Amino acid sequence: MKKDFDGWNERKKRIHVGGGNKHYHEREVWWLSLGCNVGYEQDGAGEDFERPVLFLKGFSRFVCLVVPLTTSKKENPYHVSVGVVDGKQAVAIFSQLRLVDTRRLVNKVGMVDMRYFEAVRKAAKGML
Repeated sequence: MKKDFDGWNERKKRIHVGGGNKHYHEREVWWLSLGCNVGYEQDGAGEDFERPVLFLKGFSRFVCLVVPLTTSKKENPYHVSVGVVDGKQAVAIFSQLRLVDTRRLVNKVGMVDMRYFEAVRKAAKGML
């Protein structure tokens, strides 16, 4: 599959100068401009390179730790269910955990139930 690195670079420049930092909270799910990334790193989709993510930890109003979500379920320790998100069963991809700038945030989708969030936090701690 051919990747549109040039398109992502143009989008990333617009995000950098035009995006305001949005307010978020742990447990929230947001669409985020994740980008067009190298090799097996998780990409965003569509012309804006977006993907839903779950907020694990906020470090400031500018940066936070997120885990990308997918609807593809795989049986391995790096995929943990987060329940239903935006009408679909979603899974957190822990091998793709990353720090992001809040200018990448697009819009809030919802919030993960506390019991799923606790399972996600436990899995994150166990992975490190």
